[in-house]
Amino acid sequence: MPDLFSVLAEPSRRLILDALRESEGLLVKDLVALLGLSQPNVSKHLRVLRTAGLVTESPERQGRRYRLRAEGLRDVDAWLDPYRTFWTARLHDLGDHLDSTRPQEGPRQ
Repeated sequence: MPDLFSVLAEPSRRLILDALRESEGLLVKDLVALLGLSQPNVSKHLRVLRTAGLVTESPERQGRRYRLRAEGLRDVDAWLDPYRTFWTARLHDLGDHLDSTRPQEGPRQ
């Protein structure tokens, strides 16, 4: 299986995943029209995404329908989790700092 971060580093693959996230599944021709990429280029990227476990395909009369396989992103999500915790704590610290430096309103006259 390819390195997931290497797979996701390619901007066209991220665009494909974004398009699939917003749909119930798309044919290659739909992705070609939507993204403005050539059919061979879209097929190449879909093959990489399928090998990485990020998309599934099912045959249909008109071609193959591709769907996002969100479970494939579980490792990336697990890797990002400590960073979410880090940034959440930093944002809370920033909020506390801003609250402590905000001028207090005096009595209205």
